[in-house]
Amino acid sequence: MKKILVHIYMIILLTSLTGCYGYRQVGLLQERADLPQYDSAAYEPYRLQVNDEIIYRVVTMDETIAKTLSANMHGAGQYANSYRIYSDGTVDIPFLEPVKLVGLTELEAQDTLRKAFREIIPDADVKLSMYNKTFTVLGDARSGKYSINKERLTIFQALAMTGDLMNSGDRRHVRIIRPRGNAEPEVLEFDIRTNSIIDSQYYYVYPNDLIYVSRDKGSFYKQASYSGFLALITSSVSLLITVLNYIPGVW
Repeated sequence: MKKILVHIYMIILLTSLTGCYGYRQVGLLQERADLPQYDSAAYEPYRLQVNDEIIYRVVTMDETIAKTLSANMHGAGQYANSYRIYSDGTVDIPFLEPVKLVGLTELEAQDTLRKAFREIIPDADVKLSMYNKTFTVLGDARSGKYSINKERLTIFQALAMTGDLMNSGDRRHVRIIRPRGNAEPEVLEFDIRTNSIIDSQYYYVYPNDLIYVSRDKGSFYKQASYSGFLALITSSVSLLITVLNYIPGVW
């Protein structure tokens, strides 16, 4: 009977190892022919949309104008308030007529605002940036809202900010839900394991993106590591032996 139990233990151990997460399931940048192959796509800078918010700073050598502007600024020359882009694509800026910024990059919006201010302040210089430059993560990752502090943020950098995906996350069907102003959001679905994701349309994360990682359907039967699975098998066999000890005639 002892030999039978040992054989049962070995069979369970060998077959159960397939229930652990391996490199093929969770590894990134894999070069495999059976994974999707995505085409390269040129990087497109983010363009301001309805409901985006901007902040800006105006610099001028005219002391009188500078004092007037400083009444609406923080000590460092930054405006205290952010300014939202309305549904008609314009933003209301103090001392100016409504300025249309929707559809422009940050640099284009900065130039547009500079030209508008120079109509009333000849030597005005303007520095502009988005105020709500964030992305959101939901699902089998550390959910939350995270700031984008660089011009180009890759999907790998974004997920690293969250502490990476959980092993139970379905890497075959990662989704990015991307708002498009007044239009329907764009939904991008991709397999994050393939190395062809680099420089593809799925590679960069933009402001207001929502990254959703669903749970792998087979995750209930898998362990995060072999050591965890071995602990589970060992405790199960120990329980089996303990139970058999109370059955007369087994040994």
